[in-house]
Amino acid sequence: MMIFQSIPTIMMIVAPILITAIGGMICEKSGVVNIALEGLMSIGACTAASVHFLMEAAGCGRYSLAVALLAGMVVSGLFSLIHGVAAIDLKAEQTISGTGINLLADGITVFACQILFSQDRSKEFRVGMLTDKLGFYPTFYIAIAVVAISWFMLYKTPFGMHLRACGEHPAAADSAGINVRRIRYTGVFISGILGGLAGGCVVLTQTIQFTSNLINGRGFIALAAVAFGRWTPWGVTGAALLFGGAQALAVLSTNFTALKALPSEVFNILPYLVTLLALVIFSGRDYAPQSCGKPYNKSSS
Repeated sequence: MMIFQSIPTIMMIVAPILITAIGGMICEKSGVVNIALEGLMSIGACTAASVHFLMEAAGCGRYSLAVALLAGMVVSGLFSLIHGVAAIDLKAEQTISGTGINLLADGITVFACQILFSQDRSKEFRVGMLTDKLGFYPTFYIAIAVVAISWFMLYKTPFGMHLRACGEHPAAADSAGINVRRIRYTGVFISGILGGLAGGCVVLTQTIQFTSNLINGRGFIALAAVAFGRWTPWGVTGAALLFGGAQALAVLSTNFTALKALPSEVFNILPYLVTLLALVIFSGRDYAPQSCGKPYNKSSS
């Protein structure tokens, strides 16, 4: 019975990882590697927490949660375009560019909090998201919608076919009249939007303020879920459930007598250990899009 009661908590932790991973999958399907998911989540979380607190303080709390999530999505989406410019137009090494975005996000979020709140974190807000009668946060339903929409978009629409073509054979896609640059920018922007949404989901369900260590590796776990899930929506969903469930165990361990005897450090490292082991065990065949991480130079094709 205790296990079933823990499902809402597990899904609360899984949902942001899954949403971010779907964004990373779409970006890499277009041909751009995006390891900046951690930073994009941080930008979204900082924006959502700040907007929610300021609206709550101004007496506009009725709509503050929705507006905060939307603001996090927009700001993170725009922030992701920095990576797009570096990776697509400047033909920069995409891993280095993504690392730079993560570092930049760390600095910008702290700087923004210093400007807005005169401290290195946001002020605590009074009310975050509330659960429904079943105990689920709205983020659970948002994650389901994101997975379903991404599957339909990738495999049932012309845009999805174009996006997958740009990640596999950009020269062939270009010869068919597809604007590879625009498609790849769209993939990066979608990953930014979903990363910002996921960051907002974290701060509005699991905490009452933004701090610089709030995301704490969730973006990198989401990145691993993309690879472990073999760049498919349902595979990524299964991987996010595995990795997120391992992370949830650290929270739920205190509810089970058999687990209380173990040191808390065991559960703190478990999500990262499971992630590494899964990638090592299932790292045989490469399922990544063929041109993922490779800049496309139209003039040389």
